[in-house]
Amino acid sequence: MSISRNYLIVLPDDFPSSLTVTMLCGCTWTVNRWASALYRAMKRAANSSLCATSPYNVWDRERDWNSVSKIATSPGLLGFVAIMGMSCAGQSPSATIGNGQVTAMLYLPDAQTGYYRGTRFDWSGMVGSLEYAGHNYYGKWFDRVDTKVFDFTFDGEDVVTNPCNSVTGVPEEFVSNHLALGWDEAKAGGTFVKIGIGVLRKPDDLPYSSFRQYEIVDGGKWTVERKSDSVEFTQELADPSSGYGYVYRKRVSLRPGKPQMVLEHTLKNTGKRAIKTSVYDHNFVDWDQQAPGPDWNIRLGFAAHGEIAKGNGLIEFRGNQVVVPRPLRSGDVVMAYINGFGNSSADYDFRVENRKLGLGVRATADRPLAAAAMWSIRSVASLEPFIDMTIGPGDEFSWTIRYDYYTVAKSSH
Repeated sequence: MSISRNYLIVLPDDFPSSLTVTMLCGCTWTVNRWASALYRAMKRAANSSLCATSPYNVWDRERDWNSVSKIATSPGLLGFVAIMGMSCAGQSPSATIGNGQVTAMLYLPDAQTGYYRGTRFDWSGMVGSLEYAGHNYYGKWFDRVDTKVFDFTFDGEDVVTNPCNSVTGVPEEFVSNHLALGWDEAKAGGTFVKIGIGVLRKPDDLPYSSFRQYEIVDGGKWTVERKSDSVEFTQELADPSSGYGYVYRKRVSLRPGKPQMVLEHTLKNTGKRAIKTSVYDHNFVDWDQQAPGPDWNIRLGFAAHGEIAKGNGLIEFRGNQVVVPRPLRSGDVVMAYINGFGNSSADYDFRVENRKLGLGVRATADRPLAAAAMWSIRSVASLEPFIDMTIGPGDEFSWTIRYDYYTVAKSSH
């Protein structure tokens, strides 16, 4: 498997238009086109993830950065910047799908080389990028990953996150009363279950934390079926110790002739215990690193009122709209719990628009909302809709979420 990512590196003007650079880590970099940009972007990219697309790969950043610096500081440097396509063979397996209007790259689950190997989010359907109308809707909202960070933090202008949060796109997390399946019953050393991840070890009697990396005892059996416009993921898991078991399927597809991505899910209970859980999508909308602000239009399918837990004054609820009065800056954090929705699936309707870029995305589903929240910092705005489910042994639950991508009139300022 191979995966291509774009990074920035300064090169001298006498370099050829096509060049391959072999890093000390073994990865190869190939120049594919020239562009002017800032030198700082090169170092920022290098510090965040030069080698291997996964934050779980350990490598010597200083060593590899030195090999780049020899090129960047060579004689004749005029400040040109080449956009590099990095190909890391054997790293972070992925699949690219398209329908003529939308192109999306999905990371594939892999316990050894997968992009995401955390124990918070479902490993399937991780969207690394989605291109529509010349823009990537799901950029990387963080600059680097640090295992010493509990959740996330700011380091100057950089956003630094915990490995369990190092996701992009529309990742999903299953939670059971803010915990995981079987957590309360498990003793230290026993097991519990996170759907989409596997059977995990409870190491001690400390409270459960989604930001903590737990030992994966059994990741189950993953099957991936790829087509040109879809990828279907299946995970089969059984944990006799806790009594939980399931077959989980997720199909990510692009609708023919439409700028629409569809997430179709089924969860079948194959264990001895009822599965009572919620699932939410942590929609990381990030357009060109533009900070959420007055140019962003966030609309809900109902007249909302909210409890702002963090960032009072940074957002306002006005009817069915969430307004961001000023651009968010480094250090700003918004966390709000959204209320006012009813029992109809029609209320699962969220739009996020950027009038400066003229872009929008709408999320709808065929199940009613159980809860909703909003989290945002300067690099991303994330609406989090929740769906509840209770599945008896032998029963199955299904739900579908649709993302429509569109353009809007650009603002004049």
